[in-house]
Amino acid sequence: MARAHLNDLYLDYDDHGSGESVILVHGHPFDRSMWRPQIRHLVEANYRVVVPDLRGYGKTEVRPGVTTLSVFADDIIALLEHLGIRRTVVVGLSMGGQIVMDLAARFADRITAIVLADTFPDAETSDGRQSRMETADQLVRDGMSGYTDHNISKMLSPTTMTERPDVVDHVRTMMLVAPPAGAAAALRGRALRREYVSTLEGLEIPALIVVGADDEFTTVTDAERMHHSIASSELVVIDDTGHLPNLERPDTFNAALTAFLDAKAPTS
Repeated sequence: MARAHLNDLYLDYDDHGSGESVILVHGHPFDRSMWRPQIRHLVEANYRVVVPDLRGYGKTEVRPGVTTLSVFADDIIALLEHLGIRRTVVVGLSMGGQIVMDLAARFADRITAIVLADTFPDAETSDGRQSRMETADQLVRDGMSGYTDHNISKMLSPTTMTERPDVVDHVRTMMLVAPPAGAAAALRGRALRREYVSTLEGLEIPALIVVGADDEFTTVTDAERMHHSIASSELVVIDDTGHLPNLERPDTFNAALTAFLDAKAPTS
């Protein structure tokens, strides 16, 4: 574990291995521990793996209020500068995928390839904006327990809920210990997000799109639409999997990830 002072906050991260760099960007309301199955796999495949806790999550400092996707993206660029990484592959899941899209929109020259897992590029709807704002207020008022109980079965497929108690426990723990003020700030920021459809349509770098076949938050249709938008993209649909395929079916996810990286990611 390491810590860096970036953009007026202390950000915690892990930096493993050597070789081509890969940044893993977690989703909401999780932390960098969600990438445990990928870290060892990628290091053994001779990649350097950098895994931050986003601001307001895990061990990184909380900044209450509103945290936009661009603020998260700026933190990642600052971390790259701190580590002396000029160009990198960026992998993001859910909110992390939207952060990757923001990076691609504003810092395309820093990215060699992207992986978008269980995410979507659209701006928030008016109803969705109101719902996220109300949920943010609820988290600050009531904490993470009720939110976790309500959403965990939506995060994971029925198969995972029944057959993988270890994964269920890990996901539940990440959700319960997420700082409410940090999670709320991220929800408010996502409520205000721009659209990234135009970014994907103009993307000139390789992209891998992964989605769980049973994902309730981002559907296979969402993933197919992104696949058709990006000229140089591949699509992998993982069966019996919900919103977190990297944890629910890590062997399948890892195989798709390294196959893509080995074939597509150019040397920086």
